[in-house]
Amino acid sequence: MNRDAVEIFQEALRAVDPRAAVAGHAERIRAICRDEGLKDIVVVGFGKAACPMTRALLDEMGGSIRGGVVVTKYGHCEGGVPAGPIELVEAGHPVPDENSVAGAGKAVGLLGQAGRESLVVCLISGGGSALFVSPMEGLSLDDKQEMTRILLRGGADIMELNTVRKHLSRVKAGRLAEAAWPARVVSLILSDVIGDPVDFIASGPTAPDTTTWAEALDIVTRYDKAGEMPQRIMRILRDGAGGKIPDTPKEGNPVFDRVENLVIGSNRIATEAARLKALALGYEPVVLTTELQGEAREAARRLYRQVLESQSCLESGRRRVCLIAGGETTVTVRGRGLGGRNTEMALAFALAIEGTSGVTFLSAGTDGTDGPTDAAGALADGQTVPGARSLGLNPQAFLDDNDSYRFFEQAGGLFKTGPTGTNVMDLQIILIEP
Repeated sequence: MNRDAVEIFQEALRAVDPRAAVAGHAERIRAICRDEGLKDIVVVGFGKAACPMTRALLDEMGGSIRGGVVVTKYGHCEGGVPAGPIELVEAGHPVPDENSVAGAGKAVGLLGQAGRESLVVCLISGGGSALFVSPMEGLSLDDKQEMTRILLRGGADIMELNTVRKHLSRVKAGRLAEAAWPARVVSLILSDVIGDPVDFIASGPTAPDTTTWAEALDIVTRYDKAGEMPQRIMRILRDGAGGKIPDTPKEGNPVFDRVENLVIGSNRIATEAARLKALALGYEPVVLTTELQGEAREAARRLYRQVLESQSCLESGRRRVCLIAGGETTVTVRGRGLGGRNTEMALAFALAIEGTSGVTFLSAGTDGTDGPTDAAGALADGQTVPGARSLGLNPQAFLDDNDSYRFFEQAGGLFKTGPTGTNVMDLQIILIEP
């Protein structure tokens, strides 16, 4: 069953291959250039999938590209991009670094040379918020780094984190569209956000913003992080909420008149491919949700309840079932261990199914990276916890210390893919046999 779970996951990855997704929209870009009389193309890309997206665009449109800058995570662009008009910058994720700022600066400088007869193609994928950074006046990179660490450790989800990020940036929340004006803009987007809202994916650099200063301030105060946050950030958030700083560009702003945002890959596409693969392997597939969120260990318990319901239905037959979920959970870090949301979910699920037969669980990030680790996630079954106990390990203690990576490293079950070149959140595959 472990092999089946891996095959189903891999098929889901193939369905959201960024090179294929970009290539599938090349004709749309050609038509825009032809019909609107545009004379050159400028490329700006950022995110974990920026490299394969760029290669695909070069394959399709290379002769028309005048220049470009793409920013991706360290280690996510093996072999780089072909020599030519597009510069590659590697930067930090999930916490931005100096290259995140340098790459954004180069991109904005390039956009300053684009005119009304230029097409700006933005290649946007998950991780773009950290990889493409330009702190607003009065803030430093250190401030942005500390803000990111504080909210991540506090358990803020991606939409909450991006709401704050958007209001502290000169390139997020539609500001990149401002920088590109009056050029024509087409953004090709791989979604890593539940529901695919374009103003939250990579913090919506080319989309009208739907959030406010007041919401950004509320998130920081709701997580009781105002005292930990750099005071320059708190001062700006309070000034913004008090009407002293203009809000981000909203719907109806003319900078969006020539902007088109296209979602070309998503968790929904991945889960559908997983469903079809499970069916081909002889399972009865059920997609539970593409919006799984909340604390990882609590999500594991909810999924376990789904297993119990499925097992009760199986008693009258001999069907094999595959439950599929997608989304992105969070982890509130209380311990000192090493892990990510997927390995934490797998450990919590392993504890729930301890001693159970006929259940296999895989939770993994589609980008191949689970938090600050080299694993995509982990595999578990009913023997994972008993096997760990026989080695002298205490699974609950590992969970309490947020040390799920080291648990699976010792007990077995780490799932490593390396960087996949895509990023459409996480997938959970649960196989059940009668």
